[in-house]
Amino acid sequence: MPHAIEEPARRRDGVYRRITRLLAVGLVPVAWFAAPGRARHTACQWALSARFPAEDLDGLTNHARAAFEAARTEALWRHGELIGLTSGYRHPLEQARLFRAAVAREGSVAAATRHVLPPHASRHVAGTALDVRPTEGARWLERHGHRHGLYRTYDNEWWHFEYRPDGRPVRLPHPGIVSLRA
Repeated sequence: MPHAIEEPARRRDGVYRRITRLLAVGLVPVAWFAAPGRARHTACQWALSARFPAEDLDGLTNHARAAFEAARTEALWRHGELIGLTSGYRHPLEQARLFRAAVAREGSVAAATRHVLPPHASRHVAGTALDVRPTEGARWLERHGHRHGLYRTYDNEWWHFEYRPDGRPVRLPHPGIVSLRA
């Protein structure tokens, strides 16, 4: 089934979810002093930063970042799910390097664009694309992300979501379809 998220859950993911939620609960009193009125949101972001220490939200547009933070706060507090960011904003030179490497690996531009877009076509460069993890978090985001303007946009990339405040875009089989239009 091409539309399903096919990556299997790992046994340790449940342990990480419980520990991260306990940490968030424990941080609420401290967060209340740091951010009155936003204590649960702040505690959630701190706990998720501990769980995913390498993630970098810098470079996302203000709206995309706010939507992502709101979605993962809801996921943690309402459903006990974690959503981490594997990749968000990419500098155009980094995206160009990824694209060149994909062309070299795949043997052609057409084959490479099934997985990586050139900088001018990439929403990562625009600061509105998010590659997320773990798979349970991506599943949650696929079901509930629309409330925050976040949508999975490609059948072949269960981890790739985009901030689209104007509504659900047509899901494409792969990123190369976008490249052909650009």
